[in-house]
Amino acid sequence: MIPIWYTAAKRVKKVVKSRYVPLLAIGAAFSFLVMMLNVPIPGGTTAHAVGGVLIAIILGPWAAVIAVTIALLVQALFFGDGGVLAFGANCFNMAFVMPLVGYTVYRLLAQNSSLTAGRRAVAAGIGGYVGLNVAAICAAIEFGIQPALFHTANGTPLYAPFHLSQTIPAMALAHLTIAGLSEFLITMGVVLYLQRVNLPVMRINAPNVPVTDAELAKRSRTPGWVWALVGLAVMIALTPLGLLAPGGAFGEDTPAGLDLHKYGLQNVPLGLEKWSGFWSHAVLGGYGFHSGDHPVIGYLVSAVVGILIIGGIISVIVLIARLFLRSHGDKHEPLTTAAS
Repeated sequence: MIPIWYTAAKRVKKVVKSRYVPLLAIGAAFSFLVMMLNVPIPGGTTAHAVGGVLIAIILGPWAAVIAVTIALLVQALFFGDGGVLAFGANCFNMAFVMPLVGYTVYRLLAQNSSLTAGRRAVAAGIGGYVGLNVAAICAAIEFGIQPALFHTANGTPLYAPFHLSQTIPAMALAHLTIAGLSEFLITMGVVLYLQRVNLPVMRINAPNVPVTDAELAKRSRTPGWVWALVGLAVMIALTPLGLLAPGGAFGEDTPAGLDLHKYGLQNVPLGLEKWSGFWSHAVLGGYGFHSGDHPVIGYLVSAVVGILIIGGIISVIVLIARLFLRSHGDKHEPLTTAAS
């Protein structure tokens, strides 16, 4: 991920220098919140949407890389979700593969359509669906090749005990159906909303796309922030719904929760047992209090704390980036395209 992050940082200079910086923070907060909304999957596991393609559509795919990376970083460090040692792999799948693949599909399907066309909204939904599923397949492959790559002399897996014959069906079932549908509806729904009430936000990454509805263009000439703040507040209020999903995400079992017999194992894989407790400094582990009391309040507090941390991280990144640009004589110029 290091060369990808480096490229993304260079490609989003215009976003950093523009008045659209708050949207980068809002995008990261949106991704963080939507990943808290777990969806139950038949078989006892859960999945979630990511929102990476939606961010790519509004600000460009490289801005989405930065936004989703920050969301995943906050998840791993402060809430013990996703894992610190799995951070690079999670970023590759959800912060890189998903937004770039989904955005490419969106551009292909939306070409030669106006900014307010229904086809553009449907293309956004399909892009989100495809992007999420390609990311899920990448994760399935990363899980499934581990028993062959990392094992003891007698073939016992050291880390993930799942083979490709288990991982691909498990991830495909969850994401081709329920999680993919969630991503489709969220992405298409937000684009439809922006087309009707805040078209300038849609224009940030599509400055030259023609608008056929003159009345809509006159209704909103500058992007407003109330819609985004209200949306985040509603999502915070809804996050406890993620507690209703029974079970956990596929492949996220702790050693104590691993069903050994289900996978033909007699003991917990040595590598998994050794490294599972690598990061034990989560502020609100599992999006709740350490005592386990008041889970709904813990989820709500986690959502608010997560957003505040994300806002702080992005503010620091933008400040450093602007200081760097000024020291190199880079002038603040108007934003022309966020996906430069």
